[in-house]
Amino acid sequence: MILLILKEKLKNGLSIVEKITGKNLNLPILNNVLITTSKNFLNLNTTDLEIAIRYWILTKVEKQGKMVIPVKFLSNLISLLPNEKLILEEKNKTLYINYKNSESFIKGGNVDDFPIIPKIETENFIEINNKSFCCGLAQVVDFTTPTQVRPELSGIYFNFEKTQLSLVATDSFRLAEKKISLKSSSLEKEKGYSFILPQKAARELINVLLEKDGKLKIYPSPTQVLFEFPMQEVSHPEFQLISRLIEGEYPNYKEIIPQKYKTKVILPKNDFLNQIKTAGLFAGKINEVQIKVDLEKKGMEVSSKNPELGENKSFIPCQVEGKEVKASFNFRYLVDGILNLNSNSKNSEIVFELNGEEGPAVLKTIDDPNYIYIAMPIKNS
Repeated sequence: MILLILKEKLKNGLSIVEKITGKNLNLPILNNVLITTSKNFLNLNTTDLEIAIRYWILTKVEKQGKMVIPVKFLSNLISLLPNEKLILEEKNKTLYINYKNSESFIKGGNVDDFPIIPKIETENFIEINNKSFCCGLAQVVDFTTPTQVRPELSGIYFNFEKTQLSLVATDSFRLAEKKISLKSSSLEKEKGYSFILPQKAARELINVLLEKDGKLKIYPSPTQVLFEFPMQEVSHPEFQLISRLIEGEYPNYKEIIPQKYKTKVILPKNDFLNQIKTAGLFAGKINEVQIKVDLEKKGMEVSSKNPELGENKSFIPCQVEGKEVKASFNFRYLVDGILNLNSNSKNSEIVFELNGEEGPAVLKTIDDPNYIYIAMPIKNS
C-alpha cells in the first residue's frame, strides 16, 4: 500500500474513528484501526463490537493494500506532524510515514484478526435532513437510563410513521419527544417501523455529524442499523456508523403525554431558568424545588429551603390560566428540560403546563410543536 494524503485530512479522519476505541485488554485488536484502500479512496475502520465506524478520504493511491495499526498512537503521531502532504507506505505489516526529511514507522497487526464489520442490506432506507436529525437527537439523547432491568430504556426510540420520525427517550422520571419530517423513505408508510438505538451510538452521530449540511440515509435491519452520510465532492459515502439495536419493546410512551392541562404558564425562558438554578442552590438531598402558580398575582413562585443552608423564594410575573397549583420537582430535571427548548421567538417565551401535584408537567416552546419535554413531580408523602 502506497498513498499520498494531506496531514489534516488524515488527522480529521482518525479523530472521528478513534472515539469508539479504548484500551481493550481482552481483545487488543479492537484498539486498532483497519486501513484499506479502494481506487482513490482511503478507508478507516474501527469497532468495539457494538458499534462500527467507517470513514472514507478521497486521496491519491499509488498502490492498493490494507493493514491494522494502533489507532490512538497513530492519531497522536499524525497530530504532531507538519501540516503538509504525507506519504504512507505499508511493508511487511509496518506503516512507514514520510514527511519533509523525516520518517516514522509503526508496527502493525494481523489484518485477519480484525473483526468483520457487518454489511447491512441497503434496499430499505429513510432519508432525512442531517442537521434537523442531529439537532433533534441532541434534544433527547441525555434522557435515557443505564439499566440492566429495562434495557429498552437505555436507548433512543426511533419510530417512523408515514412521513415523520419520532425520537423518544425516557428514564421514567422525565421524557422527551422530537418529531422530524422525512425527506423520503422506501419503507411501507402504512405499516410504520421502529427500533431502539443505544445511547453511545446516538452520541457518536451527534459528535461527528451535527455541523454537517446534507442528507443522511438510515438503513434499518432487524438487529442492526446503518447511518450513512455522503461526500460532497463525489457520489460516495464519507461516513458510516453501524450499530447493533437494543432488543425489547419500548413502552407506550404516548400514554404518558398529557392531552390537556389544569394550569398553563407562559413565561420568559431565561427568567425561569435562572430562578430554578437559584432555587436549586438551596435544594436538599432530593433536589426539590416548589412551584406555586398564583392566579391573583398573575405569576409563578419558585422556592426551596434547606435546614442547613437557608431558604430562597422568587416570583416571576407571567401569563397564567387554569387552576392555582402547587407542585414539587427535581430542579435538575427542570433545568435539563428548559435548556433543550429551542425557540425562535424574540422573547424566547416557553410554555409550562401542569397537572396538579402529582400529574406530569410539560415544557415546550410557543413556536415549535414538534418537541415536548415531560417531568414528573416529586410526590410528597
